[in-house]
Amino acid sequence: MIRLTAPGALAVLLVSAALAAGCADDSTATAWTPASTSSDTPLAPCPSPLVVQTDWWPEAEHGALYELLGADYRIDASSKTVTGSLVIDGGSLDTGIDIEIRSGGPAVGYTAPRSLMYTDDSIHLGYSSTDAAALANGDNPTLAVVAPLEKNPQMVMWDPATYPDVESIADLGRQGITINVFPTITFPKVFVAQGIWSQNQVDPSYDGTSSRFIAAEGKIAQQGFASSEPYNYENVFENWMRPLRYQLVHDTGFQIYSQPLAIRTEDLDAARGCLTKLVPLVQQAVVDYTNAPERANAIIVDTVTTFNAGWTYDAGIAAFGATTMRELGIEGNGPDATVGNFDLARITGVLDAMRIAGMEVPADLTAEQLATNEFIDATIGF
Repeated sequence: MIRLTAPGALAVLLVSAALAAGCADDSTATAWTPASTSSDTPLAPCPSPLVVQTDWWPEAEHGALYELLGADYRIDASSKTVTGSLVIDGGSLDTGIDIEIRSGGPAVGYTAPRSLMYTDDSIHLGYSSTDAAALANGDNPTLAVVAPLEKNPQMVMWDPATYPDVESIADLGRQGITINVFPTITFPKVFVAQGIWSQNQVDPSYDGTSSRFIAAEGKIAQQGFASSEPYNYENVFENWMRPLRYQLVHDTGFQIYSQPLAIRTEDLDAARGCLTKLVPLVQQAVVDYTNAPERANAIIVDTVTTFNAGWTYDAGIAAFGATTMRELGIEGNGPDATVGNFDLARITGVLDAMRIAGMEVPADLTAEQLATNEFIDATIGF
């Protein structure tokens, strides 16, 4: 059962807190300086627009962000952004600032959000997964402040008709089946180090398309996302059109946080006033989107259609993505009754696994340097 914070009560608390918070002195202006001297709106301590850099084109995995967009949203096909009022409860309350969501992946030449954050001060928050953040900590340190996704939606898939006896990622290793993956992805290195896979069965040539898997007639396995590929292979790819079987990478024990919202570590003090008000809204948006994804999904589909950039995403796959994330617990609570918070022991486990696999993770890097629960409202959850 889903336990919700009442939007009206949340709004009253936010307004009261904003009145007390005031705003920063212009002489100490930073990227996080409030855009207005007004202090009578819920997100008065925040800049406007609040800019969030995502890691891909708009999709269901970004649903909580699009849940925060008001009906006045504006799509810019040239810059691949969508901007609108940042709202609570589907628009029942305007927080007084705008939010700008920037597309990533192909839209920015595949530059990682954390890298863009260090070359563009106008970006306030960006997606920064646990493993990538650990590897980039020396050059682009980020601090994750809320995790819209509890589980990593990445999976490894195979054809059940070709391999009826394979039921898990470990079975793929035992049977010596070739697995097609991205060359920079971390989990194959961990699986090899753990003896789950052998190095010679890992094919790091995956390009994100269906061509290799279909050409191999399902004789290989492939990485993907549980929230999209199963739908496309069964309903969209005309030269396949049958079900897949898969296992989440999360369920093997390598449990990164995928797509948490992070700030530049150095911005923590300047961002604290805003994050105290903002993070609970993101938590609530996760719950609201999971309960009723239709409005946000319509904005996602409208945005992709307006961009017209070669990425296709319709209402069918958006609905599938939202349903799958709910059913698999990809959107859900942590080990307690709270959504969006971090299990620091889990992050420590990721760092240990990466070090054992020989990845360049600083020996003194801790979970507390990568994520914080300081701004989490423990009363908001599923």
